[in-house]
Amino acid sequence: MNLPAALKLFTVALALSSAVAQVHPPADAIGIPADRGPAAVWQSLKQLHTRASLIMITAHPDDEDGGALVWASRGLGARVALLTLNRGEGGANVMSSDFFDALGLVRTEELLAAGRYYGADQYFTRMIDYGFSKTLDESLGKWGHENVLREVVRVVRLTRPLVITSVFVGGPSDGHGNHQTAGLMAKEVFEAAADPNRFPEQIREGLRPWQAAKQYARVPFFGPEKESLAANVEVPEGTYDPLLGFTYAQLAREGLGYQKSQNGGTGIPPAGPRSSPYHRFASKIASSEKEKSFFDGIDTSLEGIASLGGGAAFLRDGLRAINADVEQAIARFDARRPEEIAGPLAEGAKKTARLIGEVESSLLSADQKYGILFELNEKKRQFNQALVRALGVSLRATVRPEQPVNPLMEMFQGEPDTFRAAIPGQTFRVHVDARAQSSSEVKLEKIEVSNTDGKPWVVESLPGSDFRVRVAPDAALTRPYFSRPDIEQPYYATEGKRYQNLPLAPYPLEAWADFAYRGISLRAGQVVQTVQHVNGYGEVLEPLTVAPAISIAVSPQAGIVPLGAKSFRVTAVIHSNVKGTAQGVVRLELPGGWSSTPASAPFTTARDGEDRNVQFQVSPAHLARREYRINAVARYAGKEYREGYRTTGYPGLRPYFLYSPSTYRTTGVDVKMAPGLKAAYVMGSGDEVPAALEHLGVQVAMLGPAELASGDLNRFDVIVAGVRAYAVREDLKTYNSRLLDYVKNGGVVIVQYNTPEFDHNYGPYPYSMTEDPEEVTDEDSKMEILAPENPVFQWPNAVTAADFAGWVEERGSKFMKSWDARYSALLSTHDLHQAPQKGGLLYARYGRGVWIYNAYAFYRQLPEGVPGAYRTFANLISLPKNPRR
Repeated sequence: MNLPAALKLFTVALALSSAVAQVHPPADAIGIPADRGPAAVWQSLKQLHTRASLIMITAHPDDEDGGALVWASRGLGARVALLTLNRGEGGANVMSSDFFDALGLVRTEELLAAGRYYGADQYFTRMIDYGFSKTLDESLGKWGHENVLREVVRVVRLTRPLVITSVFVGGPSDGHGNHQTAGLMAKEVFEAAADPNRFPEQIREGLRPWQAAKQYARVPFFGPEKESLAANVEVPEGTYDPLLGFTYAQLAREGLGYQKSQNGGTGIPPAGPRSSPYHRFASKIASSEKEKSFFDGIDTSLEGIASLGGGAAFLRDGLRAINADVEQAIARFDARRPEEIAGPLAEGAKKTARLIGEVESSLLSADQKYGILFELNEKKRQFNQALVRALGVSLRATVRPEQPVNPLMEMFQGEPDTFRAAIPGQTFRVHVDARAQSSSEVKLEKIEVSNTDGKPWVVESLPGSDFRVRVAPDAALTRPYFSRPDIEQPYYATEGKRYQNLPLAPYPLEAWADFAYRGISLRAGQVVQTVQHVNGYGEVLEPLTVAPAISIAVSPQAGIVPLGAKSFRVTAVIHSNVKGTAQGVVRLELPGGWSSTPASAPFTTARDGEDRNVQFQVSPAHLARREYRINAVARYAGKEYREGYRTTGYPGLRPYFLYSPSTYRTTGVDVKMAPGLKAAYVMGSGDEVPAALEHLGVQVAMLGPAELASGDLNRFDVIVAGVRAYAVREDLKTYNSRLLDYVKNGGVVIVQYNTPEFDHNYGPYPYSMTEDPEEVTDEDSKMEILAPENPVFQWPNAVTAADFAGWVEERGSKFMKSWDARYSALLSTHDLHQAPQKGGLLYARYGRGVWIYNAYAFYRQLPEGVPGAYRTFANLISLPKNPRR
């Protein structure tokens, strides 16, 4: 390679490495206790005193060994990264009705909340959790072996860890195909990331090959590998840290408690010894059988960085001088007066900056410079953070109303409420409070507010640390940088590599304050926050977002139309982010020959955040058994809007936004319903089945605790219990006997998929689910109708195996293992190498009524408009009026 080309590649590499090292300010307005005060200062000193680094590779959010991450990051001061292959889109959700990609955003935010405690930088691949995967071959078949490895290699080359770990070993003991893939990738990336011939496009992008020193995986809890894999390292997660006030395991579990969607949240374990065994699978250095740490035998001192430069004398001398300043700060540290160590930290920061300049101008090779500067720039960032913490630098940036704020009211009530989402072209005020609380030597030099999307925002400085901000007319919306066309695609697409492998794109507006201290410049930043006072939560600060002036969606997004229907309803949902009154028109784009009443309709919203529903009665022409699409289009202020967003999450979790086209997908289906049916629903953790039943002409009454306790249940023909209802509805457990009496008197109860909390004989006769119920994950698995003469398959629709074609995500979850002979098993299916599962649809006569347990995933199929699922569910809820019952 000629010199100009080499210099150009080196410049690109440096820019990429710098972009990785430069972390945007945290999205949280206030850090967790471990990252404030003397505890945070001590953490910074640990980080400055080592070059130890580690990456942990897992499959889904909540797979991580948080205790090991905390031990490495907060115990040893190591630079720690967590790479999660997917975002958990196919998992369960006990906290909200978010599923699929919406659930992926929920679990991303949960893992980010947990990661504050782990002290880890986070990365993701583009792979998607397509549902429970039983084998490694299935996962690799869905994702593609090279596709996964390519992204894992990229993240390892980005982060350049000395140690690679995983909680999975890549074998059957991992218990899940996605888990096995994570374990396999952790093994393969050890060699692949170091090979310049693997994924050379990354080298052209500016990355450099990287060889980690060692690779480990946690010894499995059970399975064939448990006994054969020796524990080379026992990670002491139960170690108590007096400045943190917790053991590493306790702090990790406090973070894990933010991951609630899978199980509702966890508790903090008691103090005491606790360790996690890890097996060493590979090492490039001499390693003993028993080690005290992942980093045994690796020179993790600051001087160890010199090894990347062939031991150059100027580099080793410079690092030794920097280390002396760090050790002086450590020796002088006093939790009562952390500012006392700012002097030696400032000297270390100066020397680090000088050494960076010396390396850049040296005769070292481009590869050597890349590696050394990567590490030194990280130290430069850590010195800045240590000084900001030691000097008590505080920065708070919030949106402010235009009208003056009463200081007395603010003192007692906090800052005034603001809007949550800005819109393109909007002008508003931002207030920044920046100060150093521990030393008069610190001088505030500059405050600035800047946008992150590269668009032409206008920021004007005002008196009193205020800024007037005008959002660019073409500002980027706050949305995922990744998307997919449908839920069957097992990976996301991204536009470019700007945010590739990051959890989310940065929030749109940041505030920065520059301080001068003893000849160096310090920088503190914060994402600009909005303010709301919420009953039960008090003052809630959330990052400012950018959203469209008008969001338009259809509700629901998919469904069916019975072939005999003369018309059906489509609801357009308009959400306004306009700060004041908004008036516009909404219409539907229909298939040829179709019409709607009205043809178009005006809408008016009075204020920011207001929703308006506009209903259209659509008359189809020549309806056939095929899919149709209807687009809702809103026009406001001369612009058309064709997409909308939903806010994902639940109270207490930072929300995020999932965008989708304002398109209604519907299919003509030969489906019939019992006439005049009166149905009730006991909502569990959240699903969209009641809304889907409206396509069948069924209006569902929702049953709350009062109705279950004392209401007249006999006025309903059928009562359906929602997904995981027995896990989240204590009233349902308490008054379950009333449901059984209702069945005895002639009613029909259908209990949808439930978790092992249901394994307490809530049905009319005994059954057993076990603690680890079976799943059937192949949505195309062969279906066998065991009792074709049963009324469920006879009326009003003749249901056959063909009605189970075209299902999505999975067949079902939490199949019964055994049951009383008075239950009839109606269906059987199974995955490859799995015994036939007959406990997915159990039918029992009880008194004059019928009780049904259903493990099949209708709650996923109906919102997606799967025709056969509608036909089958129509038969289930029509049972009360079935003449053959």
